[in-house]
Amino acid sequence: MTQRFPTPPARGTCMLPTRPSAEARALLALRRSAGKNTLGSPGPAGADLQELLTVAARVPDHRRLEPWRFVTFTGEERAAFGQTIAHIYKADTPDADDACLAMEAGRPLRAPTVICVISSPDLAHKTPVWEQELSAGAVCQNLLLAANAAGWAGVWLTEWIAFHAGIDTALGLTAGERIAGFIYLGTATATPPERPRAPIADKTRAYSDIVSG
Repeated sequence: MTQRFPTPPARGTCMLPTRPSAEARALLALRRSAGKNTLGSPGPAGADLQELLTVAARVPDHRRLEPWRFVTFTGEERAAFGQTIAHIYKADTPDADDACLAMEAGRPLRAPTVICVISSPDLAHKTPVWEQELSAGAVCQNLLLAANAAGWAGVWLTEWIAFHAGIDTALGLTAGERIAGFIYLGTATATPPERPRAPIADKTRAYSDIVSG
């Protein structure tokens, strides 16, 4: 393994409040998800994957609850999970034909590495659950950025498998946990075009405009 990111400092170490970087600015300004069918091998695995997850977990986290966790799929694990998906789909859709079931089973095979990010809030804590769930969403985005910075392409998907009780059970989710998304990572086999984006002025209002009517 080639270490791609700095080792985190010891707890209590004074940290720089800003890290100006032209490369980081370009990464953020030009960030683009890959197409879900354009992720070839190799993908991050082993120590490389653990390093990415370590970096992804450096997100805003009010009161340090760490309200998220990961399930990873590499190698044959992807096919095994795909068969679970197909079995659950078949139970819901008894008339599904073989082609449809094969498509469902192939979902995890679209990339060499798949990470399920699970929102795992502390329901009894005073920190609002919504705030804890936002932290899990930040993990998903941070994981995409870290992967891009390390040279891997990726995409964040949900699809029906992120909202099905049978999938939750298969992945060992407990009460209050939800799937925030599946992050598919690999080596880009195509260059995605820029997509339409709304002018940010159309999505922004100054507070003074609101109070003035």
